[in-house]
Amino acid sequence: MSSALPPPIQRAVQHTLLSARDLAVTAGPFVLIALVLLALAYWVLDPAPPPRVVLATGAPRSAYAEFGQRYAHALQRHGITVELRSTEGAAENLALLRQPGSGVDVAFIQGGADPAPRADADPDTSLLSLGSLFHEPVWLFYRVDSAQRLIKADALVRLSQLPGWRVSIGAPGSGAPNLMGRFFEANGLLPESMTLSRSEATPAVVNLLGGQLDALVFASAPESLMVQMLLRTPGIRLFDFAQADAYARRFPFLSPVVLPRGIVDLALDLPPQDAHLVAPTAMLVARRSTHPALVQLLVQTAHEVHGGPGWFQHKGDFPNTGNSEFALSAEAERYYRSGPPWLQRYLPFWFANLFDRMWVVLISIVAVLIPLGRVVPPLYQFRIRSRVFRWYGQLRGVEAAIGQRPAHELSSELDEIEAHVGRVTVPLSYADELYALRGHIEMVRARLKAGAAGPG
Repeated sequence: MSSALPPPIQRAVQHTLLSARDLAVTAGPFVLIALVLLALAYWVLDPAPPPRVVLATGAPRSAYAEFGQRYAHALQRHGITVELRSTEGAAENLALLRQPGSGVDVAFIQGGADPAPRADADPDTSLLSLGSLFHEPVWLFYRVDSAQRLIKADALVRLSQLPGWRVSIGAPGSGAPNLMGRFFEANGLLPESMTLSRSEATPAVVNLLGGQLDALVFASAPESLMVQMLLRTPGIRLFDFAQADAYARRFPFLSPVVLPRGIVDLALDLPPQDAHLVAPTAMLVARRSTHPALVQLLVQTAHEVHGGPGWFQHKGDFPNTGNSEFALSAEAERYYRSGPPWLQRYLPFWFANLFDRMWVVLISIVAVLIPLGRVVPPLYQFRIRSRVFRWYGQLRGVEAAIGQRPAHELSSELDEIEAHVGRVTVPLSYADELYALRGHIEMVRARLKAGAAGPG
């Protein structure tokens, strides 16, 4: 294609490419230093989040499982695959987070799920909260006919009325058994005074509806399908925690909440009156070793999933930093204080995150390269001029040998020097020095001829 161009344009292109090549060769070491420093900083800082994360959720069809699906979908947009680990609930999730080889990175944890802080906690597996996500009320559903039979009343009004009842207090591994154990102790109830069972949600609901149970307990967000179904089931009533404020004062991880009248179904007026409940707060908890960029994404996803209005919160109430039983992650605290990083509002996450975590390094590298960059122009000039000046040494030797060596030998050396100089290429801005060298060669040739003619 270049052969079709006019000769002047071809020569212009050749000179331009020559200048670019010389500049690239001169500045190449400095560019290589910058690239090495960037690669080293990238390796040390590791700014990119891992491509896969394991999130412990809960039992199938539970609120935790539903939220886990939303998290997986949201993080998939950023190229991160979320493996959802089904569990029995908060207690099992907490145990998996504390188990080094479990593979679980993040989990939903219910407030009060930990019976007591472990004095022998391993610092390598210590946990950090990424924020409180939603209220997770304690739902105690009971059969109306059981209340009529056991306490001779239509409604259960206090937990102290439960002796003699058949109660499922939640599946092993969920947070409900530990909560109910604390409630029973606070009410002076002995476990042996009741027939307690720990069944999974689905069998427990089947047994309640079939009459094999008098009551069952969930600790779940209202998004749970089981909760919504029982709220609409005739003959099943929700226990009203009339002493909700007292429970919240006694147990700091609890909050008193109200299920508003008609929130379940306005047309059917369900529930027919406000229901008082107590609710631990569900948290998103991660290992301390979780990548900061992943923490940032998880907190942003939590805001997307849990930031809307619900049965127990107004829009924007969650996520927040309240009611946390674990230390708050510094990255999460940064988000709650300032929102998402400025660049992420306008650029893709991967690019904004990369710049956000490496800008200090970039500025440092630029600060180092600016002084070094001042060396490039002199080096470039020296490199180009050395192609011309290196022949002056030989030319001077020929001139000094005039009259001392045979003229034909010196003339041959001049011809050889001139042939080499004819093949020297320099950018146009240095062409004057090349032409000056050729003029000096002719000057020495003239002196040689004058010296050879003198003795004759």
